[in-house]
Amino acid sequence: MPGPPPVPTMPSVPPPPTGATAAATVTEARPPQVKLAAVLLVGAAVAVFLGVYGRVHDGTGEAVDVLFFSNQIRMKVWLATLAALLVIAQLASALRLYGKVGSGSSPAWLGDVHRLSGTVAFVVSLPVAFHCLWSLGFKASPGVDRVFVHSVLGCLFYGAFATKVLAVRSSGLPALVLPVVGGVLFASLVGVWLTSAFWYFDRAGLHL
Repeated sequence: MPGPPPVPTMPSVPPPPTGATAAATVTEARPPQVKLAAVLLVGAAVAVFLGVYGRVHDGTGEAVDVLFFSNQIRMKVWLATLAALLVIAQLASALRLYGKVGSGSSPAWLGDVHRLSGTVAFVVSLPVAFHCLWSLGFKASPGVDRVFVHSVLGCLFYGAFATKVLAVRSSGLPALVLPVVGGVLFASLVGVWLTSAFWYFDRAGLHL
């Protein structure tokens, strides 16, 4: 006699995502406009926070460590110069990676150089930003002058940096986001350098 009919089995259903997996799934499911707004808001919040802190904090006038430089100002202008050179290198490598300059495919190592130059530029800028905010504070004298513009551009640089870091890690954003944010990042740091290091070198010369 034939045996009993097979018992139908339910199709296997994967378990619902939890924890970080669920967060990543929700993030990827967001519309591009929402993700773009979130990325821009975080960058703006970083810039505003730094500006507000520098404004309400009374500068101590002290230096934590000037490394091998003779004083705080010279340490700041030379580190800012190094950061600016690294960002120029990052811009040049980005243009090559995206095929805007040169011909043929870019070298395999260029992507690592691009990321490393950006990381080192950020790290080098931290002692400068720390002494600007903690030791000097945000200068908001009446009218628009060099120091005020320098302070605003410094806050804008870190806001743009935070925006770029998030944009690189967010898929589905408009193609123009990274070039625009990268351009703002580059322009703000060049502006910071022009209103500080260049201004100082023009008057005091190239001294350590």
